[in-house]
Amino acid sequence: AAGLLTGLVVGLFNGLVVTRLRIPSFLVTLGMLGIAQGAAMWITNTSPVPILDNNFNNPFGSANAGQIPVLVFWTIAALVLGHILLRKTRFGRQALATGGNEPAARFSGVNTQRLKVTVLVLSALLASVAGMLYAGRLQSGRFQWGQGDELSVIASVVIGGTNLFGGSASVTGAVTGSLLVGLINNGLILMGLEYSQQVVARSSLIILAVALTGRRKQ
Repeated sequence: AAGLLTGLVVGLFNGLVVTRLRIPSFLVTLGMLGIAQGAAMWITNTSPVPILDNNFNNPFGSANAGQIPVLVFWTIAALVLGHILLRKTRFGRQALATGGNEPAARFSGVNTQRLKVTVLVLSALLASVAGMLYAGRLQSGRFQWGQGDELSVIASVVIGGTNLFGGSASVTGAVTGSLLVGLINNGLILMGLEYSQQVVARSSLIILAVALTGRRKQ
């Protein structure tokens, strides 16, 4: 509950800063990333915090249902619910319309300011759930969990068909993209590349994917 509450507060703060101060959401969330990491380092004194409660660990990543890791079920649930929300609801259609052409969406009657706040709150809540899954899987809390995943996540959604310029997105495509990026990451490891070289390769992949997305839009 504390994790979700933290996500709610962070998302609401991001949303209000974006809509009231008219700062691009990318910059606001990037700044909040630094604040959150610094706060986590401060609270934990940069040391891992063991989680010994199996009532938390098991449903959030440590348990298996037969031979199937519970994280697979979390992934399926996120895929189904995300697809329904984006493609089958008014909220999803309004979000796509706002991302594609905000003035047109506003003139069509969409409360774009409220929608932006809602999207950022939802994003922060989902980030909280992801953090809880990290903690449950690794049975500890540490400020470094998830650090550096930003590049892989961006690459996954872009490869999956999400247009960073707005207007198009695909939940199923993002999941497919994440599987492809996972294969690429494993390939880089098997090739014996150092971590720094892997970062260069992933960053180059993002630039290529964004460039191809821009050409498709043109």
